[in-house]
Parts: sequence; C-alpha cells; structure tokens
Amino acid sequence: MKNILEYILYLFLSGIVGLCGLSLSRKLSTIFTFLFFYIIPVRKPVVFDNLRKAFPELEEKEIKKIGFECYRSFITSFLEILYMPRMKRSDIINILDAGNADLIVKKYQHNKGVILLSAHFGNWELIAASVSARINIPFHVVVKHQRNPYVDRKINSMRTKWGNKIVSLGISFRNIYKELKNKNLVAMVADQRGPAEGLRVKFFGIETSIYSGPAILALKTGAPLIYGLTIRQPDFSYKVIIDEINLENLPDDEEEKVKEISQRHTSFLEKYVREYPEQWLWMHKIWKY
Repeated sequence: MKNILEYILYLFLSGIVGLCGLSLSRKLSTIFTFLFFYIIPVRKPVVFDNLRKAFPELEEKEIKKIGFECYRSFITSFLEILYMPRMKRSDIINILDAGNADLIVKKYQHNKGVILLSAHFGNWELIAASVSARINIPFHVVVKHQRNPYVDRKINSMRTKWGNKIVSLGISFRNIYKELKNKNLVAMVADQRGPAEGLRVKFFGIETSIYSGPAILALKTGAPLIYGLTIRQPDFSYKVIIDEINLENLPDDEEEKVKEISQRHTSFLEKYVREYPEQWLWMHKIWKY
C-alpha cells in the first residue's frame, strides 16, 4: 500500500510539473527549498556536517548558505527529472550545451568500449539522456533500483526513452565487463560511498571508501575512462564538462594501479565540487567510514 501511495504522489507531482511547464517549475523550486530546508528538514545535519569537514575555513553563515543552495539544486533537478518524459528528442538534445561530446565519439570509435563516469552533480539524469541522444550512441547506464518498484519502472522508462539501456547495479561485475568487451558505452555515477572495507582514497583531504569498479574495468578492458558533469547556470541552462581521466604513468603494482586511478577520478570530481559546492548532493555520509 505504501508503494502505491508513493507512486500516486509521484504521478501527482509529475502532473503538476507538466501543467506548470519547465520554466515555471524551476522558479517554484525556491518555495520547495524553503519547505524542505526549514519546515521539513531532510538530512540537514548530514549536509552541514559534510560541508564543515570539506570547508573548515568557512564561517557558519557561509556553510548554511551553501547548504540551502544544495537543497535548491537538488529540488530543481528533481523537478526537471519529473518533466523529462514530456520532452521530445529535439528538446532533450538541445537542453544542454554538450561541451566536449566529440571526445566520447572519438574514443568510442577505437572499438574498446568506453566508461563514462558522472556524479550527483548538477543534473546527472540530463547528461546521460542528452549527450547520448546528441551523439546518437546509446549509453548502457548502470543504475541502482529504487525501493519502490512502480517509481523505479517509471524512472527507467524515462531513462530509456531516447535509446539508452539499463544495466542493473545488482547484476554481476562480469555482465558489466561483457558490455565493455562488446564495445558498448557504459555510464555510471562514481561518487557513492563504498563499503566499510572498500578502497580508500582522499576526498577533500579526508579518507573515504569508494567503489573500485570503474578503475578495475578500465584496467581489465583497456576502455578509456571519461568523466562528465553538468554545471547549472543562473538562467537554468547547463554547461557540460567532459574530460578523460589520465590512465598513464601508473604504479607497477595492480592494487596500487586501481587505487591511483580511483584517486584521479575522485580528485577530478573534487575540483568541480570545490568550485560549485552547491551543485553536489551533500546528503549522503561520504565520510561515514
């Protein structure tokens, strides 16, 4: 029953966004931000704790300002995602400045497969949908299924509307490896906290656990590792950053290779989180372990 009620709420919100249109919905994000930041605070202590660790030099009022803008960014992304199923192919292509998307095409033509990393930064759903539609290459997107199966199906229907494929995070590592060996482009977010016993790298100078999968896949398949991020502009347009992670000059030891590659792509993300801290999702305990 709970799943059905949540699904009805999801459809209701989606309908409201559809009636309001994308432009008005984005403007209304401020109202929802006040609601979830001040009245029904969701994970607010986690956000503040993370920001204090990442930016110990900032005063408390600056921490709170970034925290508020973080909520606004997330809610804006959520409203945009609700609107995405209503977009035509031309709309989804033109919603972003695709940046250096030609780099993906160039690497894809080498017939080794491509690993495209992203993060919960700006709008991570838009980059996968828009860039793949623009370059006309389907992304095999690795996703973690939602707890609610009805919402999960709805979101995955949106993700595949313009040609992308879904690869479940729960399937074996071997199947993701197979997609790369079949010369496909595999996309995944790379900013989620790993298990307590996971690989340790530094993020903002503090050790954290991350998943080693992207680095291992790059080493085993020879696939290039490309990082893509969307940066929301004041007018709600998006600048897209697409760059290759350097896989040269690695240590001789295999475990150290994995750690070095993982540190490099984590440092790439940190660079942009430092510059645009309000656009990253600070709501999970990145330094839990």
